Amino acid sequence: MFEAVPDVRVDYPGWLYPLVRWSGSYPDDASRMRLAISLSRENVLQKTGGPFGAAIFQRESGRLVAVGVNSVVRLKNSTLHAEMLAFMMAQARVASYTLGAVGMPAHELFTSCEPCAMCLGGALWSGVRRVVFAAGRDDALKLDFEEGPVFPESYAYLEARGVHVEGGFLREEANAVLELYRTSGGEIYNG
Repeated sequence: MFEAVPDVRVDYPGWLYPLVRWSGSYPDDASRMRLAISLSRENVLQKTGGPFGAAIFQRESGRLVAVGVNSVVRLKNSTLHAEMLAFMMAQARVASYTLGAVGMPAHELFTSCEPCAMCLGGALWSGVRRVVFAAGRDDALKLDFEEGPVFPESYAYLEARGVHVEGGFLREEANAVLELYRTSGGEIYNG
C-alpha cells in the first residue's frame, strides 16, 4: 500500500579518513580548532560540501571522538551541517544518545564557524559541555549563509544549562576558508 522510502545514509567523504589522526591526542585548543578548520578547507578543496568543519573531543585527554564536515549538498539533507554530523558520529561511536551520560568524560565541540540555530540546539541536546567556534555569524552572512534565530539569550540559555560557548578563536584562519569557498563559486544552499 505504501511506497518504499529510501534509507537515510550518513557517512564521511572518502578523503576524510587519511586526513584525521584518529588515535592521536589533540592536547590544546589550537590543535583542536586547527583540525576543524582543516576539515572545512579540505571539504571545499574536494568539492564535497560547504566550508564548515567540526570535531568533538574528550575535554581532559584530548582524545578525538568524532568529526563532521558539511554534507548538506553531498547527501541531500539540510540537517547535515558539520556540527550535526559530528554529534551523530560521536554518539554512534560512544553508543549513547548523549555525550553527557553519568560516568562519561566531558566532551567539547570545536567548529570552524559559529553554530546556526539548529546546531546550537543540537549542542544543548548532544551532551557537550563546551562549544568553541572560529569564524563568526557575520562572517558566514558575508557569503549569504543564513544562520537563523540565534540571540544573546540563546547563549545565556546554554550557559545556564552547563554548556560554555567561546567564539572567535583562530577566526582569521577560518575566514580564509570562507573566502576560498566564495572565490571558488561554492553553492549557497540555504538562501
